[in-house]
Amino acid sequence: TNPPPVTNLKQLKTLRQEGLTLPGWEVIRVQNNVQIGGHRWLVQEIKEIQYPQRIAILLLLPQNGPKDQPQVEWLDIDGFHRWQRDADRPLRFTVELAPELAKIPNKPSPTVEAQFFRSWTPQQTFAVVQWYAWPNGGSPAPSRWFWEDSIARLSNRRASWVAVNIIVPIESDIDIKIAKPILESLGEIVQAKLMTEAFGL
Repeated sequence: TNPPPVTNLKQLKTLRQEGLTLPGWEVIRVQNNVQIGGHRWLVQEIKEIQYPQRIAILLLLPQNGPKDQPQVEWLDIDGFHRWQRDADRPLRFTVELAPELAKIPNKPSPTVEAQFFRSWTPQQTFAVVQWYAWPNGGSPAPSRWFWEDSIARLSNRRASWVAVNIIVPIESDIDIKIAKPILESLGEIVQAKLMTEAFGL
């Protein structure tokens, strides 16, 4: 049997081509169709408007069709950057609902649990956060998406998804905890934008 359709594929396709406009951040450069592993990612270089020296790189991989499932995207990213990594830890944040959604009774604020780690190459050190975003939250674990999708299918719907990877350059000798507030803030902004623009909430 065919799975239920992904009703927001058009929005996901637009995201794949154009990326996200994030409040408080300016887009420096956008590259779509960047081949990473077996997929074509969208890569955006952005800088914070208030602190222009603060740069981040946003990688997005939107679901491509009803049979497209999260699999080994994080291994693909590791292989593409050829970086070492350590200090893996969870990073949890809650997204404030848009005013029109906040009025819906029993509508909880979406919570994302991402993975947060330091990575480095011989040239540069980074703080990285990764998760699969879906309409009411997110997690780095494909198994969590399968659970969300199976619940959605009971109502003949789908939990569409976008793989999100945010990279912030840091000094090699600092604790990555220093980068946590900026990645948390940026993560909330990205998830909120995905909910309104890609997931059509």
